[in-house]
Amino acid sequence: MVDTADKITLIGAGLAGSLLSIYLAKRGYRVEIFERRSDMRKEQISAGRSINLALSARGIYALEEIGLAEKILRLAIPMKGRMMHALNGELSFHTYGKNENEVINSISRAELNKTLMDEAERNSVEIHFTQPCTGMNFDTGELFLRDEIAGTDLALAVKTVIGTDGSASALRHDMMKIGRFNLSQQHIEHGYKELIIPPGPNGEFRMDKNALHIWPRGTYMLIALPNLDGSFTCTLFFPFHGDFSFQALDSEEKVLNFFKTQFPDAVPLMPTLVKDFFANPTGALVTIKCDPWSVGNKALLLGDAAHAIVPFFGQGMNCAFEDCTVLNECIGKFENDCQRLFQEFEKLRRENTDAIADMALENFIEMRDKVADPKFLFRKQVEHALEERFPDRFIPRYSMVSFYLLPYSVALSRGQIQDRILTEICNETTLVEQIDWKKAGNLVRRWLPPFEYSIDD
Repeated sequence: MVDTADKITLIGAGLAGSLLSIYLAKRGYRVEIFERRSDMRKEQISAGRSINLALSARGIYALEEIGLAEKILRLAIPMKGRMMHALNGELSFHTYGKNENEVINSISRAELNKTLMDEAERNSVEIHFTQPCTGMNFDTGELFLRDEIAGTDLALAVKTVIGTDGSASALRHDMMKIGRFNLSQQHIEHGYKELIIPPGPNGEFRMDKNALHIWPRGTYMLIALPNLDGSFTCTLFFPFHGDFSFQALDSEEKVLNFFKTQFPDAVPLMPTLVKDFFANPTGALVTIKCDPWSVGNKALLLGDAAHAIVPFFGQGMNCAFEDCTVLNECIGKFENDCQRLFQEFEKLRRENTDAIADMALENFIEMRDKVADPKFLFRKQVEHALEERFPDRFIPRYSMVSFYLLPYSVALSRGQIQDRILTEICNETTLVEQIDWKKAGNLVRRWLPPFEYSIDD
């Protein structure tokens, strides 16, 4: 990529930047990171600004490659499925996978980030805090930074820059000025707000700790993910405007009445609900797609800086981690041609990041209103039955995304075919026992070729 005597400069010491720095350091590169925030390992970060993370196969694979998977998984809680909370308080549990090994893992963003930064520094990565990037001159190779402590602006001559600075990337902003740069930015009408269910008096979990809890209510929903200390991080996904919206909940009385009406079983578990609601910020949710991801051999975008997605498939972090894995593989093939390396990386990733962006938006609709629909639940039963009968051809889309390393684009295309099969066979009955399995088998064999990828890929 560059001579190992030169430094590779990363913008952003978040999850993707910290992980990528470890990959690069293990290849012998000198790496430095400039991070806009202060060091979260030394200062208390503010609550309510991030959604709990769901670590699954792609993210775990990347952590295995750098030797951290076992350590990280000790910080995580496996979630075996969704626990649905009906309006009347009735609970129903729906497993994610076909066996107990197919789980997603709830993990604290902050603890994961701290662990990755520690490992990066153990591999001689230099992390400079409170120094946000303000842009780059791609002709001169100057990177512009702001030292927040000293209150001074800096211009740094750099060889290779990789922007891992998130959806509001300063590097991407200056790439747009070059011309012939395409940007798609799509905000959804919903925002999110973090809330908390504290642990019980003795530190116990007050709900099933091995489930992702969902209160689906049609056009909005509340979710809760477990933390190691017995608490649950809750997130309300809610419209910004309208009769039922953040804008409408403008008093303590309205907030409490809304939660008592819509999430009655959650309210007794949330003693600081009203305080948290007004203290914590309301975050926006955006999908970003751009083209190209690189400028010659000088700069590359990776992770959310190149392709931010909404969180409803739990794949934002996993996708960014897979970016790091794929870039590392590309370095092994094109190490001496940085421009081609960047182009090949984008070629390999773009159709897959576009695919997971689209699937994440679709999954929001599934989570907030379909999961409580009997027809949807029946289709899920049939879906699992088809997986049991045709394991080399039929794998539910959620499983392909979360439990396998199949390209996202493959999961999207095969998932669309599987959806058509399910529609055809489920329209004829409402009972699994009455499914025409001979017809189902013919449809599966006709439309779904055996996997070209090992299910271990």
